Amino acid sequence: MKQLKAQPFHSGFPLAHDTYNALSAASDGKIYYVLSSQSIDTGGQMYSYDPRTNKIHFCGDLTEACGEKGAKSISQGKSHVRFAESKGKLYFATHAGYYSMVDGMEKMGIAPEGYKPYPGGHFLSYDLKTGKFEDLGIAPHGEGVLTMNMDTARGLIYAITWPVGYFVVCDVKTKTIKEITPVSGEGENGVGAAFRTLCRSIAIYPKNGAVYLTNSEGAILKYMPGADRLVKIDEDMKKDYFGLYDPSSPGHMGYNWRQVIWSPNDKCFYGVHGNSGYLFKFNPATETITVMERITSEPSKASGMFDQFSYGYLGFILGPDNRTLYYLTGGPIYENGKRVKGKDHTAMGEAKGVEDLHLVTYDIVSKQYTDHGAAFYPNGQRPLYVNSIAVDKNGNIYTLARITEDGHMTADLVKIERVVSGKK
Repeated sequence: MKQLKAQPFHSGFPLAHDTYNALSAASDGKIYYVLSSQSIDTGGQMYSYDPRTNKIHFCGDLTEACGEKGAKSISQGKSHVRFAESKGKLYFATHAGYYSMVDGMEKMGIAPEGYKPYPGGHFLSYDLKTGKFEDLGIAPHGEGVLTMNMDTARGLIYAITWPVGYFVVCDVKTKTIKEITPVSGEGENGVGAAFRTLCRSIAIYPKNGAVYLTNSEGAILKYMPGADRLVKIDEDMKKDYFGLYDPSSPGHMGYNWRQVIWSPNDKCFYGVHGNSGYLFKFNPATETITVMERITSEPSKASGMFDQFSYGYLGFILGPDNRTLYYLTGGPIYENGKRVKGKDHTAMGEAKGVEDLHLVTYDIVSKQYTDHGAAFYPNGQRPLYVNSIAVDKNGNIYTLARITEDGHMTADLVKIERVVSGKK
């Protein structure tokens, strides 16, 4: 199978750690991204990359953008969400990057002596012309913002916080935050039977502003603008093809969808169930799901096994042609003809073992699936911990991945050259 060339960049942030989402292509042709930090003192760093000039620009420090520089509180270590663009501004939110490990699970960082607890994630805007940040409000209960999407027509940002999982609404015009309800029990703050993995992707129906999200039991929850509660629709994500899950068991996404995106041509959402790698279509007009096919890599399909990343992959997006789905997914590694196995179980969202990174495309119109092969750096290393994707106007693919040089592991921007998607 063909090998793809992955070009790593150097943004100049040696503390950079794994980033989830936090990468988008904007209307000015640039790629915007956040490099995460696990440091209690140093916040995540936002950058832009211009494909036309091949230059990287430093946009700002997230803690400073939130007005918390020098506050001696746990830093705004990362952004966990894609950017949404509206009227010349990018909208996004911040999250904590400093954690404490409790029973093998990541919990909100416990502030040591001399530091204040994490103050909560902020909703921010970034002006593409002036480069100025604006603070729109802060999430309740000192929680980080795990999941976010924006109804750009109505000026409303919807989010799920972490670790409990409150569903909140941010009105961009009034800069007010409305707390609705926890989306799934005690969320990832729960212990034992109270634990529930939280949804990582929110879908918004442009026609009427309806908002959809899932819980680990497989329910699809709906919110209408101005309402005071979430309601369960008749359709659900509990499909035999997706597998069987104990919603209270950590280390998997349960029946949550992993990533969903809007397709304007056929007015449907396309999504991936993380653990099984199945592609599905959700029609909001009829509120029904059609399970399509497994879009994991060809080696994964052949093995019949789930991939190594315990939650599945967030690197799933519709390309600028509005018909090609791009998916960065895992592929098993074979040594002496045998598949290299990882951990049997994990209580975290992590890679259970080393795997290849494959680029898969799926053409919505022709229903053509193509595995374009595994990507490698010029030195032969594999991009690891990939959970983000952006595609520029020329069809080049970008992600954020681990890079090891001179014995030092960091994370940074990576580019994969344009591929032919197999249209008919």
